[in-house]
Amino acid sequence: MERRALLLSTSKIYGSGYLEYCDAEMRSFLQGVGRLLFVPFARPGGMSHEQYTSVAEERFAALDISVTGLHEVEDPRRAVRDAEAVFIGGGNTFVLLRDLYSAGVLDEIRQRVDQGMPYMGASAGSNVAGLTICTTNDMPIVYPPSFDALGLVRFNINPHYIDPEAGSKHMGETRETRINEFHVFNDVPVIGIREGAMLHREGDSLRLEGSRGGCLFRPGVEVEELAPGAVLDSLL
Repeated sequence: MERRALLLSTSKIYGSGYLEYCDAEMRSFLQGVGRLLFVPFARPGGMSHEQYTSVAEERFAALDISVTGLHEVEDPRRAVRDAEAVFIGGGNTFVLLRDLYSAGVLDEIRQRVDQGMPYMGASAGSNVAGLTICTTNDMPIVYPPSFDALGLVRFNINPHYIDPEAGSKHMGETRETRINEFHVFNDVPVIGIREGAMLHREGDSLRLEGSRGGCLFRPGVEVEELAPGAVLDSLL
């Protein structure tokens, strides 16, 4: 199995344009790709699929990569089978997963990634690369047929991970608390990736890349700080 995946915590970081902060990693990961299939399903309001795809088109044009939105094609399964690479953008994870089920492309994407097709996700697109979407930060504004996702990695992901703030007067649950609650009922490892970080899988190799690190959560084990460059092959 030679799965290739670049899983970004976010599409943008403060003071940077769309996918600008990860330009070097993205160029390297997509080297040799001329056509990209973009999945805009995660944006339920404020931006149409056409507008979201236009944003991706403009960004990937700088890499000499043409973009087709999955919403544009008559046969979504065929489009995935023919794709050189797939990129799923961020937004609401529940809406995204519902629409991936509706389009019938989950198995197709998984099979193509198993064949070596590059998969890139940002935020919600990274969430659906995990085993389930149960560690998303999003509100469940729709109900997908299942929380089971692509399973391109054998753990769950929490993008936009925020550390507990010392001395904070905020009385709500921290991200760490919510992930610990998940582990009361689930034994799946969870990686929280801070904004500016990304997970890069190449076959049996998994690395945490980018300018910031993350945290590894496992049930019954103290949280493990992950620095940029951390080797995570054992989680595959």
